Amino acid sequence: MAGVAHCSLQAKRLLLDPKFEGYKLSLEPLACYQLGLDAAVAEVQLRDDQYTLDHMRAFGMYNYLHLDSWYQDNVYYVDQFGRVMNLSVTLDTALQKPREVFRLPTDLTACDNRLCASMHFSSSTWVTLSDGTGRLYLIKSGKRGSSASEKWEIVFNEELGSPFIIAHSVSFVKSDAHSLAVLLLRVEKDELDTKGSGFHVTLEWLTIAERKEGDRRYEIIERRVLQGKSVPHYAAIEPSGDGLMIVSHKPFTFMQNESDKLEENDDAKASNEKKDPLYYWQQTEDDVTVTVHLPQDITKDDIKICFSPDNICVTLKDQPPLMEGKLYSSVDHESCTWIIREDKSLEISLIKKNEGSRWPEIIVGDTRGEFIMDSSQCSEIAESLMHLTSEVMNPNPEKENPPCNAQELEECDAFLEDGASLCRFDGNTLKVTHIINLGSNQYLFSVVVNPREMPCFCLRHDVDALLWQPHSDQPENMWEHIATFNALGYVQASKQDKKFMACAPDYSYAALCECLRRVFIYRQPTPLATVLYNRKEGRQVGQVAKQLVATLEASDPILGFQATSERLFVLTTKTLFLIKVNSGN
Repeated sequence: MAGVAHCSLQAKRLLLDPKFEGYKLSLEPLACYQLGLDAAVAEVQLRDDQYTLDHMRAFGMYNYLHLDSWYQDNVYYVDQFGRVMNLSVTLDTALQKPREVFRLPTDLTACDNRLCASMHFSSSTWVTLSDGTGRLYLIKSGKRGSSASEKWEIVFNEELGSPFIIAHSVSFVKSDAHSLAVLLLRVEKDELDTKGSGFHVTLEWLTIAERKEGDRRYEIIERRVLQGKSVPHYAAIEPSGDGLMIVSHKPFTFMQNESDKLEENDDAKASNEKKDPLYYWQQTEDDVTVTVHLPQDITKDDIKICFSPDNICVTLKDQPPLMEGKLYSSVDHESCTWIIREDKSLEISLIKKNEGSRWPEIIVGDTRGEFIMDSSQCSEIAESLMHLTSEVMNPNPEKENPPCNAQELEECDAFLEDGASLCRFDGNTLKVTHIINLGSNQYLFSVVVNPREMPCFCLRHDVDALLWQPHSDQPENMWEHIATFNALGYVQASKQDKKFMACAPDYSYAALCECLRRVFIYRQPTPLATVLYNRKEGRQVGQVAKQLVATLEASDPILGFQATSERLFVLTTKTLFLIKVNSGN
């Protein structure tokens, strides 16, 4: 990819704890409150034709509980009657019943191929909402979280084709007009895919803006579609609406319209026409030989070649120079020669001034030639690289650092997928500008730390889990390491039944839940009020990290999971649980 910056994530050493001793299981009781729901959550089961892993990831593992990051301890869900229900918590011991803030106009049960309803909080007063049938609602909500000022009002709604879920949305002002960018996720049938799953994943990037004149209605001003072969782990639009970041196992590319495709086909044809090399060349330690195929009507008198210590110019008849430019290295220009061979080809011999040096090219920057290597040179290069490889697992057992033994890896160190990549797309050029190969840094979860910034994503680094904050406006520091959850990468890998992961926006704890009942909480190291000694090493321990386990009194599967600085919210089909993790300041 030309023009793409290949980057890497730089962990901050000060945020790593190489002496972390693990989590101590704490038996302290966790305050757990529960609210029975008036109506069940609008869960949508996967249909028989939604059988792929991508369907399971996108829709089967969907988080039905939505946290409003703009207002503390404010969660929403959609029930089976199409009502958007809200719970706003100020005091755990005086919980109110979830209240209705909006009702979807469509009858959800009437659509056979619908997906789950989804929503995203674009700003402190704007919400994007989908009913799961393919219709998008843009809602002006007022200040949420208090019944006095909260009033959800539809300002835009439109049918956008096949059903989708909302992956992300942002609100911004551009050219003095209020705009919203929304990212829609679909898993669609792919008739051309006969060898794979038969489906592809699309991300539709919509921009909706307010008209400046007239009735100031909102309308779609741009629709762009990306296509890939795996559901993205993370997909978010930059706060300015100018770019997009995606973490996925397989790459995404923008789909072009017909005129772009025709232009690209013309370019491809033109490049194919130029595909045959203009010349072929070989080299020894002493010289370089260039061979050029000549047109039939060219004679010796039509050829003009100028040699100089650092340059060469080859001209045929009165045409522009065939080869011209600075040589890779100096030559003995007085000893250089050329002849026309019997097969009507021009052979040029360049005598190297620095004997033994290997040239990667003849003319600097000229890629029109093809280098031909003989068998003796191949074996010579292979021999020079021999010391880097071995057919024996550990040829030198006395060596201090033997190679990694795969048999020492535990089951939880194995990844299902080879490795994801993080790509940043420019909204204007629709091209990838930055790419990071995440390799074995397994994606774990995302969290909104600051609602005015992009969501953070958490990756496994060795045994730890590192939290990264994207900064789209800082090219030199585009991904910042902001927190570390010690040993969480290793711990979560052993929880084979885990369904959701989350962390507190203040990084005080991380949590994961299984499909049924159990919730595991990992409090990060905090100073101790009492003196504690490590008997083995005979030293005082200043702080300790705790693992807590909560078992919910519910037989229904967990459908939603969200974390705030003080509490965890867990949603099942008919109950909303609140687990008090930290006491308020």
